[in-house]
Amino acid sequence: MMEEIIARVKAFQRDDYPKYRELFTRLAGEQSPQALFIACSDSRVDPALITQSRPGDLFVLRSAGNVVPPFDAAGGGEAATIEFAVVVVRVPNIIVCGHSDCRAIASLLQPGMLRQLPRMAGWLRHAAMVREALVHTGGLDGPNVLQRAIEANVLVQLGHLRAHASVAEALDAGRLNLHGWSYDIASGEIRAYDETWQQFVPL
Repeated sequence: MMEEIIARVKAFQRDDYPKYRELFTRLAGEQSPQALFIACSDSRVDPALITQSRPGDLFVLRSAGNVVPPFDAAGGGEAATIEFAVVVVRVPNIIVCGHSDCRAIASLLQPGMLRQLPRMAGWLRHAAMVREALVHTGGLDGPNVLQRAIEANVLVQLGHLRAHASVAEALDAGRLNLHGWSYDIASGEIRAYDETWQQFVPL
């Protein structure tokens, strides 16, 4: 209900804002976030809560399935957000964070779910390589197939990120690091992709 949302806004202005007045005053004229955090739009995933971040700590981009369209993909504001974060804000880190029970990624495994969602079907073309990755890592079924798909999607989106011109330039200059995470809603655990072991391990 909108009344509840408005009540929480008023509570923020009355109870919380005064505690951070100095911080907000400083942030009004500048920002230097520690990371661009790319997360799913899912309401259960809160980047600031997960990382215990304060205002100004994270530059956040959210999309269904934490998808990052390839650099040459038409339309959308994702490329503009990434470019601004890397070139203007100069974030030193980019985190792509998938999450458990992601219905967007589940629909890649059950295409029938997208029958009445043509826009979503088109959007998830940017994650189509996930199915191919699953074929090479145990197949398209099994009890943990969704989790494998979620993790594979994080790696696919990291690959898309590396092809963005601004990201590639910052990586070459050594001023940017990329991170792949998988967040479990029920337990709060985060697993991070380890390049050495080529698998997700506890953070």
